[in-house]
Amino acid sequence: MSTGAKTELVNFAQLTGEGGKGRRAELTRHVASLFALTSDRCSDEQVDIYDSVLSRLVEMVEDEVRVFVAQQMAGLRRGPEETVRKLAADTIEVAEPILIRSTVLRETDLIKVASTKTNDHLFAIAQRDILSSDVTDVLVQRGDLSVKRKVAGNSGAKLSDTGMRNLISEASADASLQQYLSDRPDLADKHIQALVQVAGEEVRRKLTMQGEIIEASRLHEARQMAEQRMSNQYWLNRYDFETARARVLSLSKKTIITESILLRFASEDRFAEVVACFAWMARCGIEEASLWLVRPDPQPFLVVAKAVGLSTSAVSALLTVGPWKHRLSKKLRALAMRKYETLTPSEARKMVAHWNNKVAS
Repeated sequence: MSTGAKTELVNFAQLTGEGGKGRRAELTRHVASLFALTSDRCSDEQVDIYDSVLSRLVEMVEDEVRVFVAQQMAGLRRGPEETVRKLAADTIEVAEPILIRSTVLRETDLIKVASTKTNDHLFAIAQRDILSSDVTDVLVQRGDLSVKRKVAGNSGAKLSDTGMRNLISEASADASLQQYLSDRPDLADKHIQALVQVAGEEVRRKLTMQGEIIEASRLHEARQMAEQRMSNQYWLNRYDFETARARVLSLSKKTIITESILLRFASEDRFAEVVACFAWMARCGIEEASLWLVRPDPQPFLVVAKAVGLSTSAVSALLTVGPWKHRLSKKLRALAMRKYETLTPSEARKMVAHWNNKVAS
């Protein structure tokens, strides 16, 4: 593909000037629609071509057309990353569907938008299904009361201790925020105590009942296990593992898949590629590897990682990638690392062999 005015899809030289306004709009809609229909079947090179074209087209068209492109891109698991980033930083009318729904955006993209754009942008981000504490820290710090309420009421938004304390402080003057916080399942004892101090009578009654509710929930172990499996699948459905597997397979034909490649994908928060690399190194199926890397108990992953010889630093990095960024607390990560350091390679290989024998029988 030429890097000049012409690409494999578009001749940009024919779109300049006021006379090309209608053609630009029509072409942009067509390219966006075509990509939305074919994204799952596109190769990496084709996605890059679409990205190079769309990222230029969205700079040449009116708001209405950019809104259309954003709506087409928002629900895709694979997307033109540069284009999606541009749309996320656009006016709120354009950015909103991307900020709320797009899984193509990385955490760093969300933090940048949250740190620099309007309160409306922050409110849109606060509606995402999953938010890390690094993102919510910015939302709570910069957002107005409507943003804080939306974060507090979002069960998929992880809050740091600082973020939680800031919200509780704000809640002293806002009954709605008190209600949202009291419904959160992640309130630590110290947060409950702090919230009780600022809460109204209705919220206090709810908080004092919380211990009984938690105790009663332990009677439903079978239900919890079913919910756990559903939760795992919920997280995994956010990723395109087939494309990642094909990408790693292609890479393996050019070079040896090593820990350094695994760490590169981890540093870029490319969870699907991390899973595909780990599966390749462990000589196992990608479905099996994905379950090891999503479950809230990382023990099976630790055993396999030790068996294949991953370094302590690599394991530490993987414990903060993808779903584990949200599902594992610092305490659980520290415990996992202690287990990994005491586990020997011979013990790990014996355990893997035992699992394989059980499956074979």
